[in-house]
Amino acid sequence: MLLQGRVAIVTGAGGGLGRAHALYLASQGAKVAVNDLTQEAADRVAAEIVAAGGEAIGVAASVTDEAAVGAMVARAKAVWGRIDILISNAGILRDKSFAKMDLADFRLVVDVHLMGAAVCAKAVWETMREQGYGRIVMTTSSSGLYGNFGQANYGAAKMALVGLMQTLAIEGEKYGVRVNCLAPTAATGMTEGVLSEESLERLNPALVSPGLLALVHDDAPTRAILCAGAGHFATANVTLTDGRYIGGGADAGEQVIRQWDAISDRAGEIVPAYGFTQAEREVASAGLMAKAVGVRS
Repeated sequence: MLLQGRVAIVTGAGGGLGRAHALYLASQGAKVAVNDLTQEAADRVAAEIVAAGGEAIGVAASVTDEAAVGAMVARAKAVWGRIDILISNAGILRDKSFAKMDLADFRLVVDVHLMGAAVCAKAVWETMREQGYGRIVMTTSSSGLYGNFGQANYGAAKMALVGLMQTLAIEGEKYGVRVNCLAPTAATGMTEGVLSEESLERLNPALVSPGLLALVHDDAPTRAILCAGAGHFATANVTLTDGRYIGGGADAGEQVIRQWDAISDRAGEIVPAYGFTQAEREVASAGLMAKAVGVRS
């Protein structure tokens, strides 16, 4: 039981994938604050955990409500004294092609997925920094990583979570806070009608949740993107090719077109350690061997 004594918050855990996450973390010894929009749904899953011999509380809160999320974190700390793990799982869908999509639905999906994750991370951030220990998992998606028809709002929010993860992982490193992303594929209310019935039969949410253990245990990585579904696991990476120096001549644009194959050649591509890796490579290619320096506070 690698999570014995750890305290976890799982958002959107009243059913589907969040429920599977909560049950799995509890089976590994974690004490779980089960969050959902309704108290009934949260309490139902918490009761399942308690009946199986674990510890859990149900907490109703919208992840977009800063005060409610703050109260949820305060309650978990009051009961168990600390917060070790945050699984940001809550989400919604409003699928339509971009041509037919109302911008209100675009904002709503971004608000729940992106801002909801940011609100929850902010609520636990100081506690984790003070403890010198924390594990945060953002729920991204292949729709964000690679795109998917009819999901411009969802895909934008899910890729934005990767950017949030990358920066929080860098800022949290010296405090023992590790931040990763999980890109799940599971048969839930959010995927009904999106995936085929044959696929859904193989995509039990419980087959995704074991991937969390690798992302939240004591020796977990940081800045990883774990893709999981149907018992299969893989990692995704945001990479940077070696590229070519073109310079700023009058024909620079035409040269980019002519050398496109070389510029986009993936042989020797890297996963940058931080954002300024791009700038460092660019200025070095231009003849200035100086390290890019970012403003940090």
